[in-house]
Amino acid sequence: MKQYIDKIKEKHNLTFDESKAAFKILMEGKANDKEIYDFLTLLSIKGEASDEIAGGVYVLRDKSKRVNVNNCIDTCGTGGDGMNTLNISTASALLLASMGVKVAKHGNKAVSSKCGSGDVLEAMDIKINLEPNDVEDQINKNNFGFMFAPNYHSAMKFVGPTRKKIGKRTIFNMIGPLSSPALVKRQVIGVFDKKLLKIFADALNNLDISFAWIVNSEDGLDEISPYAKTNIIQLKDKVISEIVIDPKELNVNADKFENLIGDDSKFNADKMINIFNGEDNDFSKAVCLNAAAGLIVNETYENFADAYNNAREHILSHKVFKHLEKIQNG
Repeated sequence: MKQYIDKIKEKHNLTFDESKAAFKILMEGKANDKEIYDFLTLLSIKGEASDEIAGGVYVLRDKSKRVNVNNCIDTCGTGGDGMNTLNISTASALLLASMGVKVAKHGNKAVSSKCGSGDVLEAMDIKINLEPNDVEDQINKNNFGFMFAPNYHSAMKFVGPTRKKIGKRTIFNMIGPLSSPALVKRQVIGVFDKKLLKIFADALNNLDISFAWIVNSEDGLDEISPYAKTNIIQLKDKVISEIVIDPKELNVNADKFENLIGDDSKFNADKMINIFNGEDNDFSKAVCLNAAAGLIVNETYENFADAYNNAREHILSHKVFKHLEKIQNG
């Protein structure tokens, strides 16, 4: 481990193979606490590179339990934008499932906010502690299955205590969203920092992803924002391009950012159920914008405005709530 720590200390990036080798040491419990601490903090100080992220993802995927499903998408972001919003990507995943898109949702409980995807789904009586075959059944039956990250990535136990001690974001916050146990090839990924857009795209280019949107809004959200322009890097069939989504051009007409602020799991779950029952508000519009991104990467639509308008029509129809009941009943 020392050679990799020394290289990072000198502000040199690890290659993809070096990153894989270092993460293999971490994930097999062969590094001591000081080595883990130095490796993660020095990486953070230097700034994590795409090959380093890709190497970590490669090893974490390799060590995880596997969910065998085809043609699924995921909407798992990094979190950590510090905005404490309602669970937009989780709501958009449920909306997509009700529109016939298969979603293998990878997520966790709250780390940097009051309510993570696991928390809000539990509050909505959706089972989160599912074994791989149960997730596969749920996706095949209802287009939605949740993979609770701690149940699938047992190798993370070796770094958990040190991450807690560090108490700040590390490379694992970036690796997590890319390490789906379902090995999805289509993803919408929100990132907490605009600088990560291209880094994530380059990392995903190493990892057999066919279509991804990596998003960060100009008002700081790791989501597509209903209030401000959102910068997007698209990775499709190995080609990277840049897109900007402007809510003004889509006539989103959202009111104010405070309307997206969340609280505990009960509060967030109630807000989600309300929009699935047809309540029209800023949260509903934000969810439709992010579901539209899912429809694009799923190749259901080519035009973002059409995808957004279709999601709007669908969410106002009460059909999402009926589908939610199916998911709740398993």
